[in-house]
Amino acid sequence: MSRLRSVQRAPWKTALGVLLTAVMLFPLYWMVNVSLTDRGAIRDAELYPRAFTFEHYRVVLGDQLPYLRTSLVVGLGTVLLTLAVAAPAGYALSKLRVPGRRLIGFLLIVAQMIPAVVMALGFYSVYNDLGVLNTLPGLILADSTIAVPFGVMLFSAFMSGIPREMLEAAHIDGASHWRTFVSIVLPISRNSAVTVALFAFLWAWSDFLFASTLNRDGGRLRPITMGLYDYIGSQNQQWGELMATAVLASIPTALLLVVAQRYISAGLTAGAVKD
Repeated sequence: MSRLRSVQRAPWKTALGVLLTAVMLFPLYWMVNVSLTDRGAIRDAELYPRAFTFEHYRVVLGDQLPYLRTSLVVGLGTVLLTLAVAAPAGYALSKLRVPGRRLIGFLLIVAQMIPAVVMALGFYSVYNDLGVLNTLPGLILADSTIAVPFGVMLFSAFMSGIPREMLEAAHIDGASHWRTFVSIVLPISRNSAVTVALFAFLWAWSDFLFASTLNRDGGRLRPITMGLYDYIGSQNQQWGELMATAVLASIPTALLLVVAQRYISAGLTAGAVKD
């Protein structure tokens, strides 16, 4: 009887799920709709692009490609720096006798609670003194400060579940801590590494606060989040070009999420259950 009831309720649950999904995805659909609508017909607010055009994308591809390249460089640089710092730090906190491990773990949590605007103001003051404002390395370093604490905690949670006997066997065979980390721990931690890399890239790709604070006068070095402002004026907004830019900026992240979905699921649950 209970199984029959669950079967009878399934269509209602499916319909509710479809409705909620449609509501959540409607802004994305409207973004695509406006990007494909001729400028003169945008104000008509049609549910589908009657005055269909690719003109906005032609304009955007001519204007925004340098900004897309900048975002790609910043995103990949943030990924590399985050992995280079977070993976060894997670290994040290989980497997090595590091003094004050609990305090460090607590500080990592606190670091994620600091408002980004406070960090941006601090970076601006330091970067101004060092002369690294409006530079890609400065922006990569700033974006990495958001991803590194998350990466360290995720790596630490996963690596703590690696059997210590496996590492001790490597030490008996003469492997150093670094060799054990590179040859054994890192390959096992592939799912966690992919998860950390993806989130680091997404945070860097979607960053606006650090970019607007630390790279204001960077010219063509601005990321795509700043490139959107080219179509926003005090008297007029170019909605077609603005939405087309948003669509193009969303494609890389959407593809990454689709490709790495199974790694994300495995990586986020890593370390949640221990024997």
